Order: sequence, then structure tokens, then C-alpha cells
Amino acid sequence: MKIILAILFIFSSFTTQAQELKKYLKFSTFYAAVNGGNSVSDVNVYSVTNGLQTSTVITPFDYNISVGVRKIARFGYESRTTFYDGTEDSWSDGANIGKVSGLEFLFEGDYKRQLGENYLDQNHFIRYVADRYILKGEYLEDGFADIKYFETSQRVRNKITNKFSINLGAVQRLSAPYGYDPLEDWVLETGDIHYTNLAIDEGYEIDVYNSEYKDPNGNIVATNTTIWQEVVIPKVLSDYSDKKRNELENKIQHSIVVGFDYYHYTKTFWLHSWGNIMPYHYNDGGEFSYHKYNNNKQWHDYSGGIIFGYKLNKSLGTFIEGKYNKYWNREWYDFKFGINYIIL
Repeated sequence: MKIILAILFIFSSFTTQAQELKKYLKFSTFYAAVNGGNSVSDVNVYSVTNGLQTSTVITPFDYNISVGVRKIARFGYESRTTFYDGTEDSWSDGANIGKVSGLEFLFEGDYKRQLGENYLDQNHFIRYVADRYILKGEYLEDGFADIKYFETSQRVRNKITNKFSINLGAVQRLSAPYGYDPLEDWVLETGDIHYTNLAIDEGYEIDVYNSEYKDPNGNIVATNTTIWQEVVIPKVLSDYSDKKRNELENKIQHSIVVGFDYYHYTKTFWLHSWGNIMPYHYNDGGEFSYHKYNNNKQWHDYSGGIIFGYKLNKSLGTFIEGKYNKYWNREWYDFKFGINYIIL
């Protein structure tokens, strides 16, 4: 009898949890898509070192594999998509608040190849919007912009009108120690870098008498100083910088944030804008604190976006859309604008 009661209890708990999960996932969309296309055209490279020689640089085709789930109410100006294909520019996702109050979320991963380079982009967030406060957790990784961080924020919200609100709160960001320059220790007083000693320290061998330059595995990588300086050394510096950065642990940055949101929509005119500024950042005095790389001064991190559309008449309309982010002096942004004219 106890076993039967235990089974019934477990089943009841599972059913309750399943119902709760279904409630949170209601109206959400799961999607997976593959997109592709040709990249830049093949390029012929000519050499006359040992007579005329021709080689072709081939850039493989571009692709994007997207997997995600989202539950975000559409704003009035957003068209209803029949299928999500992973290429949508849902810039309004970056706003502080959504169209409706309550819980909204986005989890999306994109593995892509662009111009021959592979990237893993991720954009995940959960936010809860109420009349008096906003809670949000976000993870962003943009390989093309070379930015990656995890952020949480807690804000007090004040609705000035039904269209305009301001917010104030705290932000915690976990990221690599941006601003850190691994090559700084190798810079001479003249401003030049002592790349020869750095390469030797990394395991390279230099035989100037026989014009042989070997990598740490003993392979000859250059037979003259020109190739050594212009081809091998840039790779040495890049590999060294990546290695030293990867050796460091992520740092947490505590900041104050002030933001606003404005949304107005009619069928002929709409304006959606939002913005955030972080004017103050706590200095923990750490060796890799960004304050150290900013002369121990405060700096401003900010983000924002605008979506504007205006139909002048039945034929003519114009639009402006864009978003901009700047964290730790790293920028990433998108924009577009134009006009539409329908011949009636």
C-alpha cells in the first residue's frame, strides 16, 4: 500500500510540474533551421618568385545553423512570421520591457560560417516585467564582434505615462577581463615590441646565419626575415595573446544603470525606442580590473535602439531601425533605413 501511495505521489508531482511547465511555455515557439549561400568569389593570387605561378584562394560557402525557443509578444509594427528561420532581425528583443508584462524569454544558438570564419553566436535571456520593477538575466556571445558576457539586472521602474517609463537599478556582468593587453609586458620604451624574445620564449628557434626559423614543433616556418616578420610574427603575437587571455578567469563587474523605454504605435506611425547607460562601476582594485586599463577612472557603457516607421500616404512610407551597444570600449551595432513607394 505504501508503494502505491508513493507512486501516486510521484505521479501527482510530475503532473503538477508538467502543468506548470506547460503554462510557462504556452505561446512559445521552438525552431531549428539551416541557412546557407555562397561566400565571396574565388580569388587568383599570382607569384613571380620562381617564375609565374598562379594559385586560387577559395572561400567556402556561408551557412547558419540556428536552434532556439522564444516567448516574446510581438509589437504592433512586427509582422507575424509563418516560420522562424533563424535570420530574423528582432531588434526589439533588446528593449528593457516587452509589449506585455510578465515572463518572457529567448534561448537561441547559431553556429555559422561567414567569409570562411566559424563563429558560435548565442543570445539567451529571461526577463520579468512588472509595473514597479524589471528583472532580467542575459547571456550574449557574438563571435563576429568578439564580445561575450553574462549579465543580470534588477531595476525599479517608474511609468511616467502609458507609453514612457524610466528605470534605475544595479547590473552585474561576468566576462573576460576586457582591456587586458598580454603584449604590454613586451613593449619597449620606444613603443616597439620585442617580438624576437617573445617568439623564443614561446619555443621558436631562430638561426640567422642559415636563415632558418622553426616553430616549437621543429618545423621550418620561414627562410628569410621578410616572411618571418610579415607572416610568422603576426601569428606568434596572436597565438600568444589568445593563450594569455584564456588563462585568466572571468571577472564580475558591478555597475549602476539608468534606462528608459518609449513605445507608441498606430497603423500609420510608430516609434519604439529604449536606452541604457552605466555611469558608475565599482572598482574592486583587482589586477585585471577594467579601471586599471582606464587610468583608474570611471567610464560610460551604454546601449540603445530605435524603430521608427511613418506612412505618409497610401503609397509613400519611410523607416529607420537601429541598435547600438558599447561595453568596455567594444562596439557592436546594426542599422537600416529607407523608403517604400507603392505604385497604385
